Amino acid sequence: MKEQHKKIVVIGGVAGGMSFATRYRRLNQEDEIIIFEKGPYVSFANCGLPYYMSGEISTRSALLVVREQLLKDRFRLDIRSNAEVISIDPLNKTIQYTFQNNVHTENYDELIISTGAKPIVLKMEGTMTIPSFSLRNIPDLDQIMKFIKTNQPKHATIIGAGYIGLEVAENLIKKGLSVAIIEKSTEVLPIVDPEMGIMIREELEKNGVKVFVNDELISFNQNQGTLKSGTIIETDFIISAIGVNPDTQLAIASKIKTGMRGGIIIDERYRTSLDHIYAVGDAVIVQNQVSGVDTLIPLASPANRQGRQLADILSGLSVTNKGTLGTSIVKVFDLSLAATGLSEKQLKDQSYQVIHLNSNDHASYYPHATPIYLKVIFDPRTERILGAQAVGQKGVDKRIDILATAIKGKIKVTDLQELELSYAPPYSSAKDIVNLAGYVASNVILGITKTVQWYEVKKFIDNHEDVIFVDVRPMFESDAYGKIKNSINLDIDKLSQTYQEIPQHQKVIVYCDTGIKGYNAERLLRSKGYDVYNIDGGFHYISKMLKEHING
Repeated sequence: MKEQHKKIVVIGGVAGGMSFATRYRRLNQEDEIIIFEKGPYVSFANCGLPYYMSGEISTRSALLVVREQLLKDRFRLDIRSNAEVISIDPLNKTIQYTFQNNVHTENYDELIISTGAKPIVLKMEGTMTIPSFSLRNIPDLDQIMKFIKTNQPKHATIIGAGYIGLEVAENLIKKGLSVAIIEKSTEVLPIVDPEMGIMIREELEKNGVKVFVNDELISFNQNQGTLKSGTIIETDFIISAIGVNPDTQLAIASKIKTGMRGGIIIDERYRTSLDHIYAVGDAVIVQNQVSGVDTLIPLASPANRQGRQLADILSGLSVTNKGTLGTSIVKVFDLSLAATGLSEKQLKDQSYQVIHLNSNDHASYYPHATPIYLKVIFDPRTERILGAQAVGQKGVDKRIDILATAIKGKIKVTDLQELELSYAPPYSSAKDIVNLAGYVASNVILGITKTVQWYEVKKFIDNHEDVIFVDVRPMFESDAYGKIKNSINLDIDKLSQTYQEIPQHQKVIVYCDTGIKGYNAERLLRSKGYDVYNIDGGFHYISKMLKEHING
């Protein structure tokens, strides 16, 4: 029989803590639920903070997801804002907290830690000489907005080109400031692969953001910053967005076991190493559902799901944490980038195959069709989908959501051919790009096509390997957009009459803009006895990633 009138104490609100508390209340009407939040707001939309800076979200109150009084009235939650828990006594099942400069004690039956993550502190010479901010909560936002209003700055520098950094850059541009963004990795959005991230960098630059990649700030003196490359930038203030670490000082001080970067170690039922203490959200280490490797995924959607699952577990329901894919999306001006699962960088030496596709978000003959660039990574032996990334103006969310669902459901990459997706000209194409991914993957697995990636092309050229590049686009496309140096240009529509111009006893690599014409050329040349390969994704990626090897 269920024990009556438990006292549940939650440390931290927002996504994980509040989703736990409200779900637990629905399932347990008599238990006492106390939520300690060290800040002033127990439920706010931290993902929406950048959009208030530009006025895209027009009212500050819109960022408060659920009013504290509503939570108290509807869910009978004992919410204690501006109350910071400073210690846990697991033996006596009590916590100590500060409120209005006084220290108080509270006991618990079950304790949930949802302390989230904290920004990584920027450390370099001279940072005290310039206004510097981070953006993690509403008080942070208030400080930035007050500074902008009071000082009327003209230029901002953002350190870090992850999701938050890019969203802040866009919204400060819309507010009328000049913006520079500095990223230590070789490309913006290090979470994805570089040939996808570069499209977002180009979008930033098109909209006036000065982007420095493979570089970093090493010192500041007043309003002047020095980069590792030697570049000098002048700016009025800094926003640091170099990432977050689990906010787990309290857990560590309580002897709760932690792991990578201080994240709390939990089991599949969110139990920590101490009895009656659980943890959810950005503070915990989770398993990547594809690789099975421990990881930290500080995203709102997993935190909300974890809070709900823990509420079910403590209510006696048969629920377990099955891991996380890390599915995410970011809007940068007119483009969006979405990703799920693993990237090539994460896979390293594991067995995998990559395909790149390009298709419009809806039927090309219907007005306002825009391209989607999709990358799918899979294991050719098991046909398991390992990850996917997409960039485009419209429709990337839909396609990545489908692929994330396919990964969760263990649908094989070749089964994407069979998905029956909704179709009408304003919404999709009769052969959606997700279906096309299944077709292309099937061709790769069956050996019907043999592809090379953009970085393999670079190795062929740099190592002076004995290969012939054949550009099968019409001559006017090659002249207009450039081509790989020393390519032979043979139009696909005339290739059946001109293929003999290609020497027979060398490796042949064909390409067009997107890979489609290249595939048709590959099939024709293979029937004529050539050892032929098609550049996956076509010249689109070559032109961005291998500019030093392009004519025109």
